[in-house]
Amino acid sequence: MAKVTVSVIKADVGGWCGHSNMHPDLIEIADELLEEAKEKGIIKDYFVAWCGDDLDLIMTHTKGVNNPEVHKLAWDVFNKCTERAKELKLYGAGQDLLVDTFSGNVKGMGPGVAEMEFEERKSEPIIVFVADKTAPSAWNYPLYKMFADPFNTSGLVIDPSMRPGFTFEILDVKKNKMIKLNAPEDLYDILLLIGASSRFIIKRVYRRKDNEIAAVASVEKVNMIAGHYVGKDDPVLIVRCQSGFPAVGEALEPFTYSHLVEGWMRGSHYGPLMPVSLEQATPSRFDGPPRVVALGFQIANGELIGPVDFFEDVAFDRVRQKCNEVADYIRRHGPFEPHRLPLEEMEYTTLPQVLERLKDKWVEVEE
Repeated sequence: MAKVTVSVIKADVGGWCGHSNMHPDLIEIADELLEEAKEKGIIKDYFVAWCGDDLDLIMTHTKGVNNPEVHKLAWDVFNKCTERAKELKLYGAGQDLLVDTFSGNVKGMGPGVAEMEFEERKSEPIIVFVADKTAPSAWNYPLYKMFADPFNTSGLVIDPSMRPGFTFEILDVKKNKMIKLNAPEDLYDILLLIGASSRFIIKRVYRRKDNEIAAVASVEKVNMIAGHYVGKDDPVLIVRCQSGFPAVGEALEPFTYSHLVEGWMRGSHYGPLMPVSLEQATPSRFDGPPRVVALGFQIANGELIGPVDFFEDVAFDRVRQKCNEVADYIRRHGPFEPHRLPLEEMEYTTLPQVLERLKDKWVEVEE
């Protein structure tokens, strides 16, 4: 059997209203174009998802990662949706599309990408996480809990195929370097790095016993690509589950703790990550709080059976309540840190302009 590739490619092509939601016309356009591509054999199957103002294209095919035809398809979908977004005068229409001409794949062009290729198991459950109003570092905490913390994932203790642990591929986004560290023996080093989430981001996780891909995240930081602030990154994540990987419940458990992530209003604040259903993925309070949706699929001969909208479950009601309490608390800080990001992490373009305006008002301190 040919290996299957799961590609999740996202972009902000226009918000309805402001940054809060996805207009139905854009979802319909994406659905029509992907259905045409399926009929032509470019992809095997697809699902159009969204979170806040981000459009998430979940596709399966047999062409491998970084395939120009599949990436061109996503690029064309985003451009067609952008045209409609401009007609509707949606906010920030096409803001994640940073270039005019497609050049092989969408990496470095604005959209976020997470892809993995593998041979289907007898049963192949995956979860696709899509988020809004946050940065790629939002996955650091849950990925660590899923693949390195036995208090979250009991399979690390009782499943022989998981006992050798997992390898974490960590990206230094400021120096554009990558390191691979192993759990459990490198746990402290892993935590040292990923705890500095504005700089070090988990890109991939592999099962050590056979180097099988277990999880992959998008790590595109849109503001760094463009050289100025144009988007909040809004990452996606694919996680394989069961039979040597974390169980579905173990992959979802980290989101019962609403940890603080970068993003929220103007991408310039820390806020609690709220797990929600697709219908609740409409961040409105101070453009937030940051949201995450979990969509479960069984992959059968390359087809996507699903999704199961996991965070629709009432079991996540309490964490949503706690998230609102945390949001109440941290919002009271207003423009003060730790609600507002440190100056060096501020993404919004007006900050350098403000500092430039003040530069002549500084005076030397006399002894």
